[in-house]
Amino acid sequence: MATLNVPQSGKAVKGSTRKPIPGVDLTAMVDLAFLLITFFMLTTSLSKMNVMDIAKPIPVTDPGQLAPWPASKTLTILLGKDNKAVYYLGRATDGQMHVANVSQIRKAILENRQFVANTHREAKDKEMYVIIKPTATSVFRNFVDLVDEMHINKVNTYAIDDKYVLAEEASFMKGKGI
Repeated sequence: MATLNVPQSGKAVKGSTRKPIPGVDLTAMVDLAFLLITFFMLTTSLSKMNVMDIAKPIPVTDPGQLAPWPASKTLTILLGKDNKAVYYLGRATDGQMHVANVSQIRKAILENRQFVANTHREAKDKEMYVIIKPTATSVFRNFVDLVDEMHINKVNTYAIDDKYVLAEEASFMKGKGI
């Protein structure tokens, strides 16, 4: 351990003087930081929420006011268990039902939309309608994925019917084990 030689007079020996450490006042830096944070908070815009519009039908008291539903351009998709879906174009009694994985339903939507566009002459009739029917055995994630597919494929008119599964649909799904 080194010792400092201090003479009896109380004066330090040459070369052992201590210089005071200069102090840095950071008050201005802190003020600038808070000004910059405030500036960026006030000038940036937060991300806007993307919300999907849901149109709820108005109850009709007179059944004569309802327009006929065009079955020739209506695609019905039933969600079942094990990520399977049944789809058909037209009426359940007339249409040929197909089974597909929910992850591959986009192909069926695009094919049927093209078929509807090719078979109808007028521009207003070329739009396809979709009815989504989640069953009791389906998973909510598959339903959300299907609604996302409607948005991705720009299917503007679709309805969700979770109450009415036709007897033909139920028997087909039961026969396929879905």
